[in-house]
Amino acid sequence: MSSYATLNEVITLSGATYTEEQQERIDALLPLVSDMIRNEGANYGKDVDAEIAENEAYASVVKLVTVDVVVRTMRQSNEGDPQTQFSQSALGYSVSGTYAIPGGGIAQSLMENDKKRLGFKRQQFGSITLWPSSKE
Repeated sequence: MSSYATLNEVITLSGATYTEEQQERIDALLPLVSDMIRNEGANYGKDVDAEIAENEAYASVVKLVTVDVVVRTMRQSNEGDPQTQFSQSALGYSVSGTYAIPGGGIAQSLMENDKKRLGFKRQQFGSITLWPSSKE
């Protein structure tokens, strides 16, 4: 299956410059991220490819989410834990850190916000009748 975005689109939309090694990594990530989006859509009962064929605007949203996930993954450090914030103390022995992606890894990089943008998660409402109707 094809990727939802290309290397050139990732470079253009992210506005960043990447080395040859990083570009090779992006090329390897794009089909994986696209398949991850397809699989997640199937988990929610949504055929992403069919939706793209019907709706051109949805294709743009899927492309943007794909680029966001790839760029987010590229920003992660390959060495150690992917932390965005870290603090230390000395005599009180306090250490804290905030992770870029809780749980880490590429497989966890599709966030809940991305799922909402893709239309996988929607607010649902309903009601339950606790007592039968008294009309007889």
